[in-house]
Formats: sequence, structure tokens, C-alpha cells
Amino acid sequence: MPIDRMKRGLAAAVLFASIAALGGCSSTIADYTLPADAPARARDSSGYLPVHDLPPDRSEQTMKPADQAKMEAELKAARERQATAAAQNAAAAGDAAAANAAAGK
Repeated sequence: MPIDRMKRGLAAAVLFASIAALGGCSSTIADYTLPADAPARARDSSGYLPVHDLPPDRSEQTMKPADQAKMEAELKAARERQATAAAQNAAAAGDAAAANAAAGK
């Protein structure tokens, strides 16, 4: 029994040592040289995103009302086609299940 405990303790020590060794390497990975075609690293080391820098306002309207109405109509038609197809598939699956159940009796 003491040998099993010793093996477990040794295994735990090796695992802990490897975790500590690998954890120490993680800070130096960022310092490696990058390939020549890699984009340049930003010099701002603050680490925060510029959340208050808003993009400029658009000079033109994104979508004209007529185009928006046309797009909404197309989306409604597509939704109705999908609902009809789903209902037909569900009915066909129900019919097939009923036929299989009747054939299995």
C-alpha cells in the first residue's frame, strides 16, 4: 500500500512541476518574432478597446423605404413558404409513421 501512495505522490509532484514550468513559458511566447508577412503589432499597450470612438455618421440613407418594403414582403413570402413546407413535411412524416405502425401490427 505505501508504494501506491508514493507513486500517486510522485505523479502529483511531476504534474505540478510541469504545470508550473509551462505557466512560466506563457509570458515569453508573446515576445517571439513574427513572420515577415504578419501585420504589425499595435503599440498601444493599454489593452482597452476604444469604445467611445464612434464611426462617422452616414451621408446617405442605408435603405430606401420602397426597397425596405420590398425586402419585407420577400421575407414574409419566404417565411410562409417555409411554414407551408414544414407543415407538409410534418404531415408526411405523420402519415409515414401511421403507415409503419399499421404495417407493424
